[in-house]
Amino acid sequence: MSGMIKKEDIEKVRAKADLYEIVSESVTLKPSGSGTYMGLCPFHDEKTPSFSVRPSLGVWHCFGCGLGGDVFTYVEREENVEFGDAVEILADKYQIELHYENSRQDQRHGSKRSRLLEANEEAQRFFVSQIMSKEALAARKLLAGRTFSQADSAHFGCGYAPRGWDNLVRHLSDKGFTQQEMLDAGLARQGQRGVYDYFRGRVTWPIRDSTGRTLGFGARKLYEDDGINAKYINTPDTQLYRKNQVLYGIDLAKEAIVKKRQVVIVEGYTDVMACHLAGVDTAVATCGTAFGEDHAKIVRRLISDDALGAIQLVGPVQGSRVVFTFDGDAAGQKAALHAFGLDGSFLTQTFVAVARENLDPCDLRIRYGDEAVRSLVEHARPLYDFVIDTAVAMFDTQYTTGQMGAVKAVAPILAQIRDRSLVGAYTRKTARQIGVDLDLLREEVNKARHKLHVKDRDAYAIRTPRRGSSESEGRAGYGSDDAMRRRRIQREDALRQGYHRIDDAVFICEQQFMGVLIQIPGAVGSNAFAQLSPDSFEVPIFRSLYRAVQATGGLPDSKTPQGLWMHNLTKAAGPMLESAINELAVMPLPLNSDTQEYGQKGAGSGSMVVNKGDDQVAGSQEADAQLRQPSPEERQYASELLARLLDATYMRLIASARHRMNQLPDGQEKFDLLGQLTQYETQRNELRNQVFGNAE
Repeated sequence: MSGMIKKEDIEKVRAKADLYEIVSESVTLKPSGSGTYMGLCPFHDEKTPSFSVRPSLGVWHCFGCGLGGDVFTYVEREENVEFGDAVEILADKYQIELHYENSRQDQRHGSKRSRLLEANEEAQRFFVSQIMSKEALAARKLLAGRTFSQADSAHFGCGYAPRGWDNLVRHLSDKGFTQQEMLDAGLARQGQRGVYDYFRGRVTWPIRDSTGRTLGFGARKLYEDDGINAKYINTPDTQLYRKNQVLYGIDLAKEAIVKKRQVVIVEGYTDVMACHLAGVDTAVATCGTAFGEDHAKIVRRLISDDALGAIQLVGPVQGSRVVFTFDGDAAGQKAALHAFGLDGSFLTQTFVAVARENLDPCDLRIRYGDEAVRSLVEHARPLYDFVIDTAVAMFDTQYTTGQMGAVKAVAPILAQIRDRSLVGAYTRKTARQIGVDLDLLREEVNKARHKLHVKDRDAYAIRTPRRGSSESEGRAGYGSDDAMRRRRIQREDALRQGYHRIDDAVFICEQQFMGVLIQIPGAVGSNAFAQLSPDSFEVPIFRSLYRAVQATGGLPDSKTPQGLWMHNLTKAAGPMLESAINELAVMPLPLNSDTQEYGQKGAGSGSMVVNKGDDQVAGSQEADAQLRQPSPEERQYASELLARLLDATYMRLIASARHRMNQLPDGQEKFDLLGQLTQYETQRNELRNQVFGNAE
């Protein structure tokens, strides 16, 4: 059994790991004020960003699906691994040596996942080392015939898998990998005579994730006597590789996709190479399967669909689009029809590019040069138009029989457009194109929709803006109307949280206090905090959170790492309160953005936020991630909230004492209670004079 990773090493990883950097590998994050970033959730499909990341606290939370946690939780869910594996993945990334409670574990070779990644990387080095061998002449000729130079092939990681039975197996064995690891990585197969290479006598391409880690391989047949008839083969599904969730070239194209908000989907590895070399640096390819919903989710997170206020932006907005390069033949048309099954708002940004003579991008570049490839993408047509026009063009619509044939052929296609506003627009357009009455085509489309059980959707529907879509307006400026602005933001925070639905002054005060306590514990005065008790909180969830804080030992020491404070609090609170803690950790506080960046350096989970002009960017920092120092305004705000809580506490104590006095006969007990009541009232008045007399 594997030993446990030592706690101090876990905290080293927590302090070093940059949550912004980790999340940004798969999600495009945009500043949302107060050190918070928003993006599309990687764990559920959505069109409007509801995924919030607070790098300074090392916390993330999705207001759409409710998931949240720290950097370890994110890696666990993103990579589908256990906690220990998540720690090891991050330790490998940030070059931190781990030690285990069982001393023998210090010689451990790492988690299964990390071992499979290492095996793939070693296999890639082996394949690349073979490409210049005498045996690989056929591979070099194939690549050269596609006008790829040796430097081009090296840039894209092209390699060669030798024809022998177990060349790679023996190489990996010499490097310390077991046969089971080779099988689990999809690099080898079990035969009657033992384990043998899966890839043999083929050109290879590494299939990587967006961070550049090799997950698997694609390989092209070179020899007629190949035991596998398929022209192309890919790594079978493994713990690392899922063909529905990988895109070849995403590691090379990611930066350009995010910058240009555009992606070009091609059909082959050489097409990706040709596009990039021609200047279309957003090209990627599916690997042995059609483009599906899982691929669309990857693309959507990178091009980051946006919303403006309550208006959902769909369609080609400011150059944002997805371009498919299909062949013009029947197979290409079938692929285009398959794309109709994707989400409606995704399809409004989808275009089709068909090259002259039905050439694929690689052959187009060979015959007509780089400019032809760029022109192909630039002159792409909307997917809907391409499929509809292709169906109509099959018929001679100058004759009535041809018109009816076109109607019957195009009606099922129009019926599959799920957006109700678009299906109406395209039905009218197509009726004019065919030359038939609108009602005739509309009737056929409605019949087809009913038969196909197509559900209406509205890609252009007004959506309720998520947190981060409009608060920035309220945070601009900090003038004389600050009190009104603060109360408005407080009420927005209360209305938008998902753990307790109530909007009153008591709830708002307790919510804001818990937000400050979790995000900036140093702003809370220890003497005043010591006067609180569970009875100081009316809302049950905040009373439970207060008890969780007490269970951790109360307010954290100023030298406590920010990530450790969050971890200890979440652990003490338990799974029932974890979502509330995460949501409070990313909740915007009604303070100046500059105020909330005060003392940010060294403030959390291996990352800091610095200002560059009007933008906020996250970056790594070497300093220990200690609790950041609160600003004077944050201390003042915490004091006001504490005073309100204590004032409410005294109010309840006074009410309770008066109620008991009214039930007691005259005597010593009633006299003593009167003295206690007088003491409560005196303390309450002193508190009011001290805080509220100056603050309000």
